[in-house]
Amino acid sequence: MTDTTLNAPSSPIGRPSRSGGRAARHAMRAAPLSDDKRPIRPGMSGGTFRPLSDADVARIHEAALTALEDIGLADAPPSGVAAMTAAGALLGDDGRLRFPRALVEDMLAIAARNITLHGRDPQFDLHLSGTNVHYGTAGAAVHMVDAHGREYRESTLKDLHDAARLVQNLDNIHFLQRPLVARDILDNCEMDYNTVYASCSGTMKHIGTSFTEIDFVHPAVEMLHMIAGGEAAWRARPFLSNSNCFVVPPMKFATESCLVMEGCIAAGMPVLLLSAGQAGATAPAPIAGAIVQAVAECLAGVVYVNSIAPGHPAIFGTWPFVSDLRTGAMSGGSGEQALLTAGCAQMHQFYGLPGGAAAGIADAKLPDMQAGWEQMCSNVMAGLSGLNMVYEAAGMHASLLGFCLESLVLGDDLLGQAMRCVRGIEVNDDTIGLETMRDTCIGGPGHYLGSDQTLGLMETEYVYPVVSDRTSPKEWDEKGKPDLLTEATARKDAILAGPSAAAFDPQLDAAIRARFKIHLPTGD
Repeated sequence: MTDTTLNAPSSPIGRPSRSGGRAARHAMRAAPLSDDKRPIRPGMSGGTFRPLSDADVARIHEAALTALEDIGLADAPPSGVAAMTAAGALLGDDGRLRFPRALVEDMLAIAARNITLHGRDPQFDLHLSGTNVHYGTAGAAVHMVDAHGREYRESTLKDLHDAARLVQNLDNIHFLQRPLVARDILDNCEMDYNTVYASCSGTMKHIGTSFTEIDFVHPAVEMLHMIAGGEAAWRARPFLSNSNCFVVPPMKFATESCLVMEGCIAAGMPVLLLSAGQAGATAPAPIAGAIVQAVAECLAGVVYVNSIAPGHPAIFGTWPFVSDLRTGAMSGGSGEQALLTAGCAQMHQFYGLPGGAAAGIADAKLPDMQAGWEQMCSNVMAGLSGLNMVYEAAGMHASLLGFCLESLVLGDDLLGQAMRCVRGIEVNDDTIGLETMRDTCIGGPGHYLGSDQTLGLMETEYVYPVVSDRTSPKEWDEKGKPDLLTEATARKDAILAGPSAAAFDPQLDAAIRARFKIHLPTGD
């Protein structure tokens, strides 16, 4: 666009015509940007929001160490007791393992840092270090939200596969951790390995899942070897991690989950050490106290992992949740939840460990205005706090009981705006732009619409939503008054109408189906 265009005769309402400018802007947006010029991308650095002072962080750390020394954790399996006591933990007469400070410090010194969670396609690798931020799904919803019918139904394996396929195509959702349970598969072992199949055949991004029992890990790992092209290829680039609720708050190990974790570590699988107490119920009611307990439990997990396999990749998964103390019900969409998650991010950074926590949960039952403010509040605060892995960031409703595909699509737009907040404001000679200001105001057109600076920054500085509406009321009316939910459904349907970009080679798929009872029909 040239200055001649901008100085064209005014329109009837007295403003310069912008038709040429709009065409130029649309043409620029149609051209793909290289990764280094994209306004947002996975792994951008946050950390500008710090709800805890340095003194607060130190007090929480000291309190967690005291809790580990004085209270300890109960119910570790014999194998875990053997490994941790060999490293220096103390088994009391009451059956509780206690952790001297020196032991915790020694294990922190050898714990994995700066880890990479691989995708099946290397372009989706997630580099967890510092305050790099990644948004993704998670949870174990047992219902699907029918946003148009305003109803809930049981979730299925096909729903999980559809979610994976959508995540593959949504740029601002960086990983898929299983967000729902395939309730149409009654056998738990079959459900676990079918979850792996449905997820891996839906997306090439990193995947997280859980396993019900230790014996169910082995068939899933066998399938992963087949998908990777052999055990060596799998171990070189493990593209699936184990989400492991290794503790049952308050301050007890989850015996069966610990055995699963040991099996996953032996298989070369990264683990998420997940502590999910609920403030006021299974964790202390004060926000600070809930963080203390979660930190203590995850530090015990660090000792556990590194006493078995020093330096094994593990994510410090402090996931304390909030209760509505009037009813005792979970309140994942609250401001208190946003603060909890941001405070946990600071503790991850204090230890220098890759960390993850929950955000983006809606208590709202449908993708409505309440869901929007609940999801945006905690997602933005999590990103600004520099949380490495923001779990449950899109699609979750009814405090994790429901999952919605339309909400997943809407979440892609929402997370794009959140990541723009994470990126922050660059201040330099170019962005201050005094020369452009001078040229515009003195002898120039009096506006910045056609300046080289504006055109150069349109795609590198600004993020444009895909489904949300920014038209004028007149344009909106001319387009038939599109509804946001209808637009999200249209995008969902368009993605799912095509083939899966992560579909297995037909020979590999046939081999998997010959070895395992796959419940997803061929071609889905």
